[in-house]
Amino acid sequence: MLLAINWAVDSEIIDGWRTPNLYGLLFVSGLVLGYFVVKRMFKQEGIKEDVLDKLVAYMVIATIVGARLGHVLFYGPYFDRYENGFLVERGYFSHPEDIVKIWEGGLASHGAAIIILISLYIFSKKVVQKPFIWILDRISAPIAIGGTFIRLGNLVNHEMVGDVTDIPWGFRFLHHDCAYPYDCSWEQIPVRHPAQLYEAICYFIAFLILLFLYWKKEKWKSPGFVFGSFLILIFGARFLVEFIKLGQTARDEVWFLNTGQLLSIPFVIAGIILIIKATRKHDSTI
Repeated sequence: MLLAINWAVDSEIIDGWRTPNLYGLLFVSGLVLGYFVVKRMFKQEGIKEDVLDKLVAYMVIATIVGARLGHVLFYGPYFDRYENGFLVERGYFSHPEDIVKIWEGGLASHGAAIIILISLYIFSKKVVQKPFIWILDRISAPIAIGGTFIRLGNLVNHEMVGDVTDIPWGFRFLHHDCAYPYDCSWEQIPVRHPAQLYEAICYFIAFLILLFLYWKKEKWKSPGFVFGSFLILIFGARFLVEFIKLGQTARDEVWFLNTGQLLSIPFVIAGIILIIKATRKHDSTI
């Protein structure tokens, strides 16, 4: 029998209650940690605390709305799917009430990134009245730690699993691969890459690197460098992990690059451009 970790963790905290759950607790934990990181940055620069409170409101709303809409629009499924007359997959457009059920999982980082960028642009112009790139450099590390906890939430939800593998640290995801857990033995469940855990580790490493760049290397003096590094680290990691992740849409099974990878490429390119511009601008002022 293959060596593997039998992953039977349930997101439920209270038996029979779908909320509150571990997924939501991890999601909130990431936001709280990000809050304290930004608070320290703002305190150092003499930014008033009420500005931080407004930023939190912008970020929370943008993250939840963007991530959920991104999942719905990028990954679907859009309409109900039947097999042999039985409903096997609910579609969001067939059941629009499912769109708001974020406690069941299903958040897309690409959707969150797009809406966060829009909301931060509004915040930079209407609230803090500083250049757009100023707030992006300071929000990069907090978003990275938030992403870490969201991926841990995906792990406890048994979603976004990896491909089948024979590695000794592979996971058997009971609630993903066994429709009837009480009638399904561990030997029947495939061993998979814990892709969510891989991404969580990558995002945490990115968080540490971004803090190092901001505090120790003082890269905030080169506007765009920290945010550019964030884009490369986060979406570069996402691009690589997707090679061993189970596709989230039917097209992902036939395309060489899946949906997550195609959506990541523009962000990585943007990150490279930002770092080049930041470096050139910094060098010209020396």
